[in-house]
Amino acid sequence: MDANVIASLDPIRLAGARCAECGTTTFPAQADCPRCARRTMNRIELPTEGVLWTWTTQTFQPKAPYAAPSTGFEPFPVGYVDLGDVIVEARLEADPEALRVGTRMRLVPLTLLVDGGQPVIGYAFAPATGGSA
Repeated sequence: MDANVIASLDPIRLAGARCAECGTTTFPAQADCPRCARRTMNRIELPTEGVLWTWTTQTFQPKAPYAAPSTGFEPFPVGYVDLGDVIVEARLEADPEALRVGTRMRLVPLTLLVDGGQPVIGYAFAPATGGSA
């Protein structure tokens, strides 16, 4: 688990950073501000809910370390989720037929692969109860 990406697993939270000088928020967390170039970034946990900004279906198999299921690669939805101060790119755990721009989304854990019997956990977003924003 990369601490600059995932702040905690239980409950799952993404790690971000906010500049003390200009207020810019980044994901993943980083030391230098991309807007004012100062080294005044403070680590924060990002919100766990946001709004689906846009999405598409990934139809090609990602490069390693991605591991396709034993049944073979199947396309999956990916998108951008607006968390207020920052937009996060992520896999979407949803039926593509049900996805709509503006849908409220919530952060969920995603098992990326199993390595030596241990799951490697990443993150995804799934529709939150309540539907569109």
